[in-house]
Amino acid sequence: MLRVLAILLLACFATLGTHSVGHAAEGDLVKVFVVPDPGLSSGQTVTLSTIAAGTLGDASRAAEIFDLNRGLRQPDGASLDGPQDRLLPGWILRLPPDASGPDVRQARDTGLAGSEPDPSAGGTTHSIPLATAVAASAAVLLALTTAGIVGRRKVRAASVAVGKWMWGLGAPARRRRRLKLRRGVGREFAEDADTPRRAYDTVGQLAGDGKERAVHALRIDRKSVTVWLEESDAPGSPWSKAEGSRWRRPAEARVPSGWRPDDTAADAAALGAACLVRAGTDDDGEPVFVDLSRLDGILSLTGDADVARDTVQNLLAEVARTRPNTPVTVLSSETNRLARLTMPAGLRQLPSAELRLTNTGTVSHGTLRAAASRRPVQGLVVLTGAPTDRQSAELAALCGPGGAGWTGLVCGDAAGAHWRWHAHADGRVDVPVLDISLTVPA
Repeated sequence: MLRVLAILLLACFATLGTHSVGHAAEGDLVKVFVVPDPGLSSGQTVTLSTIAAGTLGDASRAAEIFDLNRGLRQPDGASLDGPQDRLLPGWILRLPPDASGPDVRQARDTGLAGSEPDPSAGGTTHSIPLATAVAASAAVLLALTTAGIVGRRKVRAASVAVGKWMWGLGAPARRRRRLKLRRGVGREFAEDADTPRRAYDTVGQLAGDGKERAVHALRIDRKSVTVWLEESDAPGSPWSKAEGSRWRRPAEARVPSGWRPDDTAADAAALGAACLVRAGTDDDGEPVFVDLSRLDGILSLTGDADVARDTVQNLLAEVARTRPNTPVTVLSSETNRLARLTMPAGLRQLPSAELRLTNTGTVSHGTLRAAASRRPVQGLVVLTGAPTDRQSAELAALCGPGGAGWTGLVCGDAAGAHWRWHAHADGRVDVPVLDISLTVPA
């Protein structure tokens, strides 16, 4: 509002300035000579000849001055009727346009002394001085500014309300478009068997020199492959440093690892126990893999419950494609009893009681950043809601350090989780450990 009022004030000044310039261009300003008091002219008598000599440089041009002022009413009511008439102090005599000198002044034609009578004026002309017009305009703008400052909160609230209302009109259509996009991502994942093979090939290439590198995530497209590594890792050619802890190589620089989509979990484990799953697509629509074996415990999904559940559903489907017969148990959610997951074909669902029989006694020491400590995915524990105190203890026994060695996927805030993702209602999930946001399938 302040910017608008400033523009209005500038427009007001511009209009007043244009008005003044316009009058000057129309010839309203004329050159005049004001007859001085004899005391101010050293007693010298002022005549038309002396005026012509002083302002035009030629006393013989007195007749021109007489012609311009003949019969014009002067401020005292008298007029100049003859060339020899006495000039009285205060009279204003019009001069030719080429008059110059210190005694020449400019005056506006008001239809009175020093100007031709204007019969169409119908009397004396009244005008508003520029200073008065500017003061009045400033007062109006000041009042508007004060009202704007006082009411700015109401104006802002009304603007926000209107904006939300207009945004809400298009919300159903946006939700439908996003849902259609996310379902398309799910179909693409189900039909694409080559990209997971390329992901495992990449892990095999990085392990080809005998040095195990922690590949926390991969991004694969037609032109290149990008991996998220530890800060200390520096793979050689054909890899080149990208931003942060990311490294990139051309897509054609491919070293087959020998992994096939129909290999068993034991065969995949030969590649350093990697468990690669597509978590979603990035802003360019390209798939991004994460390695669940780097999870080292529990993945906690907070935010929108439906999108968090879709994320877990997709992770289960990905595990079913690359690691069939992986055991899965679903803990009943006491905080979200309506939440249901569809168990993908190929996974082996077990009651939670049987999981404790598989305890290997392995102690894992994971880190907060991308869970650097590796733990082979021997089974999944799923909870579709925030865990209660009892369920938190159960998760710790199954998935925590020194527990049964299983991997937890929790739709809620889980204590002790090494990975924490946040789901949004539009189907996007923030992955802080990778500094990336993904669109998950629906």
